[in-house]
Amino acid sequence: MPVLVVNVDHVATLRQARMGIEPEPVTAAYMAEMAGATGIIVHLREDRRHIQDRDVELIRKTCNTRLHLEMAATKEMQSIALSVMPEMVCLVPEKRQELTTEGGLNCIGREKELKKFLAPIHDKGIRASLFIDADPKQIEAAVATGAEFIEIHTGHYADAKEYGARQVELQKIIKGVALAKDVGLKVNLGHGLNYRNILNFKDVPGISEYSIGHAIMARAIYVGLDRAVRDMAGLIRTFAD
Repeated sequence: MPVLVVNVDHVATLRQARMGIEPEPVTAAYMAEMAGATGIIVHLREDRRHIQDRDVELIRKTCNTRLHLEMAATKEMQSIALSVMPEMVCLVPEKRQELTTEGGLNCIGREKELKKFLAPIHDKGIRASLFIDADPKQIEAAVATGAEFIEIHTGHYADAKEYGARQVELQKIIKGVALAKDVGLKVNLGHGLNYRNILNFKDVPGISEYSIGHAIMARAIYVGLDRAVRDMAGLIRTFAD
């Protein structure tokens, strides 16, 4: 059965807008877990625009489920991961000027580099995921890095304005999930998923986790975080494995 993993970055974004102390992403992580999240995601960006080092450390100490650390493939982030010891790291691309992650990591031609980067992480028993587009060549390259998981970038699907374009992107993802499963990878989906567009994955087998943040936090403004997480977790519990 696929599960929900909640990203609390946007709680930190709101806090950093005033450079204050609230809202507290650590509290949000605890509430999300209590409401049915199977894990918590934080993206510690190099520019520290939202999640801070202390957030990662405190959530690691208080997390009752699994902690997923999204990060760039840099020496600094590798050192932090080895210190914090999350259950999983997910390597993502970063651009300083982007509002949010705009696309998947390029693994093609970097297989040996990424495998070497992940080696000490794997040595510590931490699982690894790569945030990539639903491109067969990227999926095949991901296998060579030694990562156990990929997270398929669903942003192009979620952002498509026209029905036809959306269906094209949806089919790319569905085919990507099937290919990844065939080559031995476990598959997560994330970026731009909400309470409506996620329904198109209801009968798609082979998806392990849905990584969702923005849609949950947006809904939480109106109904509260507990209800927002419970609603999404409830939807996902009806999905096929």
